[in-house]
Amino acid sequence: MRHGGDLDAANERYGVPAEGWIDLSTGISPYPYPMPQLDAAIWQRLPSLARMQSLRETALRAYGAGERAHVALAPGAQALIDRLPHIGGGRARVAVVSPTYSEHVASWSRNAHNVCEITVLPDPADFDVVVLAKPNNPDGRMFARADLMALADDLGARERVLIVDECFADVLPHRSLAAEAGHRSLVILRSFGKFFGLAGLRLGFALGPRRIIRRIDDLMGPWPVSGPAIEIGIKALGDSSWIEAARLRLVEASRRLDTLAKESGLTTAGGTPLFRLLESDNAFELHQRLAGEGIWTRTFDYAPHWLRLGIPGSDEEFERLERALATIASDLIIARANAID
Repeated sequence: MRHGGDLDAANERYGVPAEGWIDLSTGISPYPYPMPQLDAAIWQRLPSLARMQSLRETALRAYGAGERAHVALAPGAQALIDRLPHIGGGRARVAVVSPTYSEHVASWSRNAHNVCEITVLPDPADFDVVVLAKPNNPDGRMFARADLMALADDLGARERVLIVDECFADVLPHRSLAAEAGHRSLVILRSFGKFFGLAGLRLGFALGPRRIIRRIDDLMGPWPVSGPAIEIGIKALGDSSWIEAARLRLVEASRRLDTLAKESGLTTAGGTPLFRLLESDNAFELHQRLAGEGIWTRTFDYAPHWLRLGIPGSDEEFERLERALATIASDLIIARANAID
């Protein structure tokens, strides 16, 4: 699977389930922010510069960005990932700490940069650009703040760049590097749609120093996001009570999912409150069996023992998952017993 969320592929292979799909193949929150009523004029006119600036200021406050930080707007974090290979001149030596979201490697490679996938923090002398995710997708791995800022300092002294993908950081704000945004070498990517459960809105942000953010703004063009996205973003990012309640709800739901996995004989290998990474020798078979029960999950070609599950959005969805896992576990036990006989 290249990405989660592809229910067209699920329908083609398994048919449309009678009860409908439970899509657990993404890390998008199942608890969406309530959509505000928008004035019709917002849909009719071009986005205003003043409202775009209001969104920038709201995002900087919401993310706890440093005083020197600037922010670029984009129609989703993916649009930023696609443009980051163009912020410098010439062919760069790029390190991507892997395994991680595959579009980082794909984007830099498409644009003829020299990309190297590594598993640990690199020697800053060896690369012009270092890309990593915090928390990482799919395993939730996080490097220590001190180690990352030491790397940023070393890269900055060489006029090089550290890109930190924080698209899943909203649920773990104390682990974010946003307070360091404005550092000369540090660019932080944030996704609006994942935490707020509104991925279809397409809204993302890049936090960083003025010179890099200006370059990203130039690459994005004059109206990088829609008027409706601006208004919804301002309201949601400013709604601190909803944000805190959503964090607690996701943490509780992720713990419930861990408990269910353990009771089903599965090992939780990592994740965030927006998704859990399970480990099993039968991961692909489990994916197929769950699909047969109308539950779509995420597999990884490079790690056949991994299966990622998003968070079920209701008691009913948890119960369907529990029943499916119980049936599958029972069938596997019977199959093993028959094999021994």
